[in-house]
Amino acid sequence: MARRPGLDKMTVVRAAADLVNAEGLQALSLSRLAEQLHVQTPSLYNHIDGLPGLQRELTLLNVRMLGERLGPVAVGKAGPDALLAIAQAYRAYIKEYPGLYMAGLRSADTQTPIDAEIKAAQDRVVEIGLAVVASFGLEAEDALHAVRGLRSVVHGFATLEIAGSFGLPLDCDESFRRLVNMLVHGLQQSGGR
Repeated sequence: MARRPGLDKMTVVRAAADLVNAEGLQALSLSRLAEQLHVQTPSLYNHIDGLPGLQRELTLLNVRMLGERLGPVAVGKAGPDALLAIAQAYRAYIKEYPGLYMAGLRSADTQTPIDAEIKAAQDRVVEIGLAVVASFGLEAEDALHAVRGLRSVVHGFATLEIAGSFGLPLDCDESFRRLVNMLVHGLQQSGGR
């Protein structure tokens, strides 16, 4: 089958990311994607390994983009300033790419076999978080727990926010800042043991 000029793997993956960002993860299907790209569904198989392959590529794209977003914001910062910068960048990323973010929540550790490329990208994101919490004096297992906590706080707040779950007329930015400050206080207490 002839390949459509200009259509390649990254074009297909980016189109899928655009689809899930605009319409939600539930909209992702090969037929819907083919329609968006103005090709026949079988043409997609020239570029991706079916829906599981596409989902893998979305996961990889998400984790790489997240790492690219988080890495620079913590440079030159430590402690509360670094944590707030990372948390705000993470929240902004989720709000900008909600479908891609949700598509990329799979952990490389839950896949059989482990996908080394995804794991390497995920490790980079974790390392950024570990560098930030190290500035609170946390190491080893304590640091990993803190990174999990940071991820949970930002994920929970941002996904509730994109779902429209904050109906009260309060400034979400202020609520988020206060939430992160509570996390900072907890990390300061944990690091000072």
